[in-house]
Amino acid sequence: MRNDVKELRVAAGLSQRELAEALEVSRQTVNSIETGRYDPSLPLAIAIARHFARTVEEIFHVD
Repeated sequence: MRNDVKELRVAAGLSQRELAEALEVSRQTVNSIETGRYDPSLPLAIAIARHFARTVEEIFHVD
């Protein structure tokens, strides 16, 4: 699954660590989501969407 997490994070001026702290996950989790090695759970995907004031569908794209 493709996602726009990295683009949104960079546009917001956040480091991976800052986003991870806001989401209460590890920096490694953020990195894995951004690189497509890990698909987040639904609660985490919703938390990411809420953090960026977007819908889950706007951030995560099924190929």
